[in-house]
Amino acid sequence: MKKISYGFSLLLLISMAFQAQAQVPAPKSAGYEGPNRLNTWSVSITPGITQFYGDLRQYDFKRGPEEHLTGGLGISVHKQLSPIFGLSANFWTGNLNGSKQRIYNAHFESKGFLQGSINAHMNLKPLLFGYNKLKRWKWDIYGGYGYMWFNTTVYELGSRNTVLIRSNTEFSSKTAGEWERDGSTYTRELVFPVGMAFHYEVSSRIDVGLDFTLNNVNSEKLDMTYGDGGKEQYPRQNIWLFRKGDSSLDKWGSIGLSLTYKLGKNAVMAKKGKDGKYVTDAKAGRYHLRYTNPLDLIVPPYNPTAKDADSIFKANQPKPLDPRLFTDSDGDGVADLFDKEPGTPANSIVSGGGVALDLNKYIKDIIAQNLPKEECEAMFGNIEFDTDKAIVTANSQQTMKQIIDLLNLRPNCRIIIVGHTDARASDNYNMQLSKRRVETAKRFLIRNGLQDPSRITIEYYGELRPVSDNKSVEGMNRNRRVEVKIMPMNDLRSSYPAGFRTGKKKETEPGKAAREPKQKN
Repeated sequence: MKKISYGFSLLLLISMAFQAQAQVPAPKSAGYEGPNRLNTWSVSITPGITQFYGDLRQYDFKRGPEEHLTGGLGISVHKQLSPIFGLSANFWTGNLNGSKQRIYNAHFESKGFLQGSINAHMNLKPLLFGYNKLKRWKWDIYGGYGYMWFNTTVYELGSRNTVLIRSNTEFSSKTAGEWERDGSTYTRELVFPVGMAFHYEVSSRIDVGLDFTLNNVNSEKLDMTYGDGGKEQYPRQNIWLFRKGDSSLDKWGSIGLSLTYKLGKNAVMAKKGKDGKYVTDAKAGRYHLRYTNPLDLIVPPYNPTAKDADSIFKANQPKPLDPRLFTDSDGDGVADLFDKEPGTPANSIVSGGGVALDLNKYIKDIIAQNLPKEECEAMFGNIEFDTDKAIVTANSQQTMKQIIDLLNLRPNCRIIIVGHTDARASDNYNMQLSKRRVETAKRFLIRNGLQDPSRITIEYYGELRPVSDNKSVEGMNRNRRVEVKIMPMNDLRSSYPAGFRTGKKKETEPGKAAREPKQKN
């Protein structure tokens, strides 16, 4: 009964180990069938040498009289539950024999025994060395329980014809049960196998290994003999009467070479990188859980360095704007990027594409062709003023009269007059000077016959919007300008009122709508 208690204690310890593992918090998709799938099944075949340990055993490490080498074949199906724990179903068949000359003068044989067991495995390699060292190796210890079926015959030494006792007679104990096979009665007994195995991963499919097993049979009937614990005082006639003696229960062991085939789809194995460390990539295929830590397949979140962050920032920067978008080399009011005719003469009236127009001819064509009055083509130009004065020059007066004729022919057009200065005077003085010039241009248009003066919009910015530097005479001449823009009436007007400068807007009194500031003529 003590041996049975020991066996159940072993099973209890193994079950507690599995329970401890089960208590570890697991993700919702527990198992190994998620995005980083792992193969978990394998089949092994283990041919090996068998050895009996019991009463009819003369020597521990060499064969006794009439003993011969025996062997067997094991087959197992293994399910890996985690990198450390696993379960297996094991089947063994083989032969056993033994002999002892002292007292017993007997030799036994058990041919074609069968054994089946369920074993729990623990992989010690990751616990002792970690997952990355000895990556190709697996070192298991295991224990389990099952049943053994055997048919034993005991002979007298020196006489193969003298049968002392058989297990398939009416004297055979039926404590655990029996099994009829080919007319013979096979005695059934509980067995508790324990062992150790070393495996080496040869390829993504094949492992080779060495397996050591000691099978503890819960009986003294395997050799049909019981002993007195070495006292050798039993009378010969009592040694086969199936009483519990003082000797240990029977055992048998095996040592074998195992060949394992790993099941599963798209099997791969970890490979060494350039730094000598093993590399796993979930996209490469399915690794086997026998040799793989699932955490190694989880790609860590990308944490960029300062250099990486700088590279990412530069890569996502918008392309620099074309500098031609901000330059107007010929001063015709059309940016160089859109100017179809660069280098137009100074003070030319140009189209929206920067092409110089003969305003007189343009007006005559409108009259001659009787073009629809609703049409309005965008035009740009400049008005000349004398230095530090708000008087339109004679050349510009002629241009302004042509503009009046054009606007009267095209009531759907409006005119925007924008004043600018260079930076030679104070900011306030330049702002007032640009204001006086645009107001002068507006009065000139009205006094010379422009119909519907409400189509005139004036803006003045002083020195705030230069188009060139203020260090050279040429640059200051370009900055000192009054722009004329002829636009369709349905175009949006300027976002800011004339003379706009950055600052807080005045709040509107409750109940009163905000009004645009009046523009002086």
